[in-house]
Amino acid sequence: MPTPTLKQRLELRDPPPGRAVMSQRWAELLFLHWRVDAERLRPRLPAGLHPDLHDGEAWLGIVPFRMQRIRPRGLLPLPWLSWFLELNVRTYVHDDAGTPGVWFFSLDCNQPLAVEFARRAFHLNYCHAAMSSRRDQGLIDYRCRRRGEDADARFRYTADGGAREAEPGSLEFFLAERYLLYSSDPAGRIHQGRVHHAPYRLRPGRCESWSILPASWDGIELGDREPDSVLWADPVGVRVFPLKPSG
Repeated sequence: MPTPTLKQRLELRDPPPGRAVMSQRWAELLFLHWRVDAERLRPRLPAGLHPDLHDGEAWLGIVPFRMQRIRPRGLLPLPWLSWFLELNVRTYVHDDAGTPGVWFFSLDCNQPLAVEFARRAFHLNYCHAAMSSRRDQGLIDYRCRRRGEDADARFRYTADGGAREAEPGSLEFFLAERYLLYSSDPAGRIHQGRVHHAPYRLRPGRCESWSILPASWDGIELGDREPDSVLWADPVGVRVFPLKPSG
């Protein structure tokens, strides 16, 4: 079974063929990542997807951020619908052909219509959540409580250093430079979805508090340990392309 090559990873940064169906902007992105045993994740992936490894290690990410100016192609954003918060729990995978992408265990969101739309249109495990984000003493104070849970996941973070693009082949490139997602429909069929944006401008992140609760809500225990990687990404404009069958 082939594993992803650097050439495959770089090619996914090119715009895909066809027309985008949505435009959006991602801001205040915090990438928290932990090394995990690939064998812990493998049983949680659908058939046909495999853990994508960097130097033999699998990674789990918790990523809070703001979604802004969400709109279908050709329409203007709506104030009550196009700005909301999202927090995802993710890992990195490839298919039998070695095509690298993201697998989302969950995506918490505080916009109910967005949750229902993404579940149906993209077959993603979006979850209703109460969420807030505000600036406090120079930090972003970000909170999330998934519906049915009793505690808030809280993050206090900011950027800490100069911005640069990730070096191809580096760990930062592996974790952040992802332009394809995989999802599974109710019948178990695997789909691919592409996004396109300029390469991230990444900075070291300073995170005064973080939470592993979102992973725990998904049944993934990380233990009481700090993230192995903390990155901030400057805002990017994003185009979203329609799903297509994988393979």
